[in-house]
Amino acid sequence: MSRRLSLPGGSPVTVTISPTRGKAAAAAGDGSSSSPARDSAAVVRGGAGGSLTSPAPRHSLGSSTTTTATLQVSPIRRSGGSRYLGASRDGVGVGDSVGSAAEFVHYTVHIPPTPERTANSSLEAPAAASGAAAAGAEEEEVRPQRSYISGTIFTGGLNQATRGHVLNTSADGAARSVAASANMSCKMRGCDMPAFLGNGKGGGRSPCDCGFMICRECYVDCVNATGNCPGCKEPYNVNGSDTDDYSDEDEADDVSSSEERDQLPLTSMAKRFSMVHSIKIPSSNGGAGGGGGKPAEFDHARWLFETKGTYGYGNALWPKDGHGGGGETGFAGAEEPPNFGTRCRRPLTRKTSVSQGILSPYRILIAIRLAALCLFLTWRIRHPNPDAIWLWALSVTCEVWFAFSWLLDSLPKLCPVTRAADLAVLSALFESPTARNPKGRSDLPGVDVFVSTADPEKEPPLVTANTVLSILAADYPVEKLACYVSDDGGALLTFEALAETASFARVWVPFCRKHGVEPRSPEAYFGGGGGGHGQKRDFLKGKVRVDFVRERRKVKREYDEFKVRVNSLPEAIRRRSDAYNAGEELRARRRQQEEAMAAAGGGPLHGGAVPEAEATVKATWMSDGSQWPGTWITAAPDHSRGDHAGIIQAMLAPPTSEPVLGESGELVDTTGVDTRLPMLVYVSREKRPGYDHNKKAGAMNALVRTSAVMSNGPFILNLDCDHYVHSSSALREGMCFMLDRGGDRVCYVQFPQRFEGIDPNDRYANHNLVFFDVAMRAMDGLQGPMYVGTGCIFRRTALYGFSPPRATEHHGWLGTRKIKKLLLKRKNTMGKKTDREHNNDTEMMLPPIEDDDGTGVLRQLDSSDIESSALLPRRFGASATFVASIPVAEYQGRLLQDTPGAAQAGRPPGALAVPREPLDAAAVAEAISVISCFYEEKTEWGRRVGWIYGSVTEDVVTGYRMHNRGWRSVYCATRGRDAFRGTAPINLTDRLHQVLRWATGSVEIFFSRNNALFASPRMKLLQRVAYFNVGMYPFTSVFLLVYCVLPAVSLFSGKFIVQSLNVTFLALLLIISVTLVLLALLEIRWSGITLHEWWRNEQFWVIGGTSAHPAAVLQGLLKVVAGVDISFTLTSKPGTGDDGEDDAFAELYEVRWSFLMVPPLTIMMVNAVAIAVATARTLYSEFPQWSKLLGGAFFSFWVLCHLYPFAKGLLGRRGRVPTIVFVWSGLISMTVSLLWVYISPPAGARERIGGGGFSFP
Repeated sequence: MSRRLSLPGGSPVTVTISPTRGKAAAAAGDGSSSSPARDSAAVVRGGAGGSLTSPAPRHSLGSSTTTTATLQVSPIRRSGGSRYLGASRDGVGVGDSVGSAAEFVHYTVHIPPTPERTANSSLEAPAAASGAAAAGAEEEEVRPQRSYISGTIFTGGLNQATRGHVLNTSADGAARSVAASANMSCKMRGCDMPAFLGNGKGGGRSPCDCGFMICRECYVDCVNATGNCPGCKEPYNVNGSDTDDYSDEDEADDVSSSEERDQLPLTSMAKRFSMVHSIKIPSSNGGAGGGGGKPAEFDHARWLFETKGTYGYGNALWPKDGHGGGGETGFAGAEEPPNFGTRCRRPLTRKTSVSQGILSPYRILIAIRLAALCLFLTWRIRHPNPDAIWLWALSVTCEVWFAFSWLLDSLPKLCPVTRAADLAVLSALFESPTARNPKGRSDLPGVDVFVSTADPEKEPPLVTANTVLSILAADYPVEKLACYVSDDGGALLTFEALAETASFARVWVPFCRKHGVEPRSPEAYFGGGGGGHGQKRDFLKGKVRVDFVRERRKVKREYDEFKVRVNSLPEAIRRRSDAYNAGEELRARRRQQEEAMAAAGGGPLHGGAVPEAEATVKATWMSDGSQWPGTWITAAPDHSRGDHAGIIQAMLAPPTSEPVLGESGELVDTTGVDTRLPMLVYVSREKRPGYDHNKKAGAMNALVRTSAVMSNGPFILNLDCDHYVHSSSALREGMCFMLDRGGDRVCYVQFPQRFEGIDPNDRYANHNLVFFDVAMRAMDGLQGPMYVGTGCIFRRTALYGFSPPRATEHHGWLGTRKIKKLLLKRKNTMGKKTDREHNNDTEMMLPPIEDDDGTGVLRQLDSSDIESSALLPRRFGASATFVASIPVAEYQGRLLQDTPGAAQAGRPPGALAVPREPLDAAAVAEAISVISCFYEEKTEWGRRVGWIYGSVTEDVVTGYRMHNRGWRSVYCATRGRDAFRGTAPINLTDRLHQVLRWATGSVEIFFSRNNALFASPRMKLLQRVAYFNVGMYPFTSVFLLVYCVLPAVSLFSGKFIVQSLNVTFLALLLIISVTLVLLALLEIRWSGITLHEWWRNEQFWVIGGTSAHPAAVLQGLLKVVAGVDISFTLTSKPGTGDDGEDDAFAELYEVRWSFLMVPPLTIMMVNAVAIAVATARTLYSEFPQWSKLLGGAFFSFWVLCHLYPFAKGLLGRRGRVPTIVFVWSGLISMTVSLLWVYISPPAGARERIGGGGFSFP
């Protein structure tokens, strides 16, 4: 009845089958001998259809290993879910094909390339048979066991051998996973008997080819009733001929239950061939026909339902010439059906501009205010004040700078946009069953998530644990997700806390998947942090499962115990280390005594003296009795914070490619829930004295290399240890922008930073909404937002320093002359068509590497010279494994071929639906080598590749370099639920130090080659303006300090910045003020922020401009001129303690002394004293000048209003202000006041001051 054909994937094949009816049928056939129970088949291979090759393996650039695709063709039943059949007949209907004169049915069989069946297979029968046997031996069921990698800690470094230490842990979790993955019970409803396995040649299979598990009793009932399998609705093969020849490879492609099969959506391709799936050609003898000899008929009703009642083209795969088997030339091949979905393909993202009713007035007001400023400054310059020329000169200088600064800030805001992602389209494109991906495996690219921490004292391990748990529970394919935690301190506390996190994740992650809880950080979920402090969330909203409350209570108890275990780790580590160190001391003393006795000849020691024990090093011990290779509690050589070996530990091994369903015996009933966990890796890079480790940027580059060797996800998500995943679909939304049309030019997707634990009034503008919702959205309409250090999804090849595939150069004074360039050069095929066809899908094209100096010198990097190129070791280091991973990451990050604009350079659908390569010890040993302290020597890491070194704000510089090469970025502000949430310092001192670090980095950028004035032509003009403003804004503080003191000086001296209040001056000042207010209202309208948030931002701009920004300018100048290095301490992260509501904002009221507080406090006191002095002088003056008093008092009061949050912060909760603050501020205020009185005394008092005599009145 059937014959096994071994054909390459992606080749159309014609199989001619004749239903044999004795001798007459044999005579009407093609002349081949056939028994009554067999059919004769003639195979004609079609044209060289497009073949598909999977991406190159991780450790090689090109892989020639292929898997033979085996197909079993039968006119009675479908072979499986991974192929489809088409039937046609020349002039005869399908239903009459058997009863007609011609006894042939022509099948057009298209074998699509799937991850299990690749191209370039041999067509020879012996090779096919041997390949099938080999496949049957290799495709055994993989049972999850405890991985050697996940149970081993790898260490190594400078002058050290890489070692793997096997940890002693329990394997109960692995045993439970094995039991859960068996799933060998009957799938019939109401029956839980053990499944019945047939006795075919393969042994141990279900009775049907589809793999539907059924017990013996249910099997007998189905055979006696209809003879059809409940899973695939096909007749059972009672004779066992098909079962004997059934391959393990086909079995892996079938759906295990009818419910799962019914839930799979029918694609357009499947609907066209649904008619053919229902055709049954009866046999006269019934031996090989339908079940029990019953001839099956064409299910016309089902076909009408699936095809929506349409006939004609599109319902079957017709031959190119339109005939089934007639003609002299015979059947030439199959025509690929037209892709009707391409025309109606919905985009993954949408970009909408701000309403013109808001944007047009906004732009007009900017123009009006700019004109008013020009007229105002012109009038001020032309009308000096001869009575106070120095006061006039200072004020005019400051006003010119403020106008310039406002222009730099306003120009990039002319084109704000709003973006939205469509997750339904993403799921339909990448996770739906297709011809190339019949099982519907996820075709999404892999994502590696980086979490960085450095000090467990300032960054509590429980905070990092919550971030890791939210990542592991994210709504993304488990096998495509990997989490790497960088511990730059090498602390055992962080290591063991991460091990506890991995243990608790086995309970927390299945609970989140089963009930769909949000947010998926346990502290935010159980503590109500998802709705903010003071806001109670209803955790029962939308929950319908009756077991939710019970299981939530159990998981909450487990989390409380988990918190107690993590909080007790420091004391447990100390006690354990003391016990082991005491034992080591006793053994050392006993050894010394034995050596002393041996030296004395075995006799007693003279005088009974016991030799003193040598001082032993206090080591830090792990729980299995071995010394911790990282930083010890008591610093020692090779075990201090800046001197320790590199450490890598896979806490959770890479998951299997197939889902592992849970069972009901666990703490949470996970029946039908995938219990797999993403890979979790602990990384601590090697540190040695004499090497510059480059702080956070160096740690991130170490993670880039480690992840490239171990998982090599084409996209990277960077998170701080206190920023957890607040929306489980955040990764999918980011992928929508990366995989949509034009996504190959997107270097990163930046998410806004949202914070928790902020006081309701947001005293110090911690939310920073004006920057994230106004400035960043405005930059999104240009070339993209800047990188802000966390919550960002990167394209790995963009981090490697490659240029985008296409770029636009902007020339001319205003960048109006645009030149589009295609930077992706294809490999030269010497004009041979066969070479082009052969390399169409297999070649790995990398973008060219271009110098950052803008000279236009392109150095092309093709796949043919990846290993031999001398540039790669100089750029990326000497690791061949890492170099080999570069083209793989580039290929996996490509767009789909059917994406508009990506037909030539895209990847075929289904190319990533392949199991990930297993992680072995060799890969981990290679990862140890790439995190060594000397790996980056003589390479371009930190200069062009990875995170850029040389600035405390490495995030802004890294994003600037990418934009300078022509890349674009995207700002993804999710709707409904924030993508990520973190913590911010609510204490005044911590907040000022944070702003100081940012401002110092901006000053460094201004005095470096990263200044936007030296940008390449690939950066847009307004994008340059935005980046130039980043480096310029700290210098505004110098003029702001002067301008805040000028009102007080005006009140003390009785002079004003103008000679008289002219009508023109007042009118222009009124226009400038009114337009500023209107612009603020329009910004509030199109950005969605509130007036209160806008005003808080204005207040803290003055606070930071008079405190942290001047100090940043001074430090930046010292670094540039004198070479004084700048060092900063980590910002302390608030813990997750269960404090009451009264102590929720305890840090807000803490006053910690800092010299940054002196300038703003001095300004406040000087202005307050000036208002009092000027008011008293005016009241007791014979000729009071109220206009000058009102003018000076108004500006002084305006300064005090901006500094009000600062003054309130100094008062604390009960007015406890450090005495030194009042002393310094009072002394400075008195000195300034007395100096001014001496320089400009009141009228008639100069003689008494200079007369030298002091007299009482």
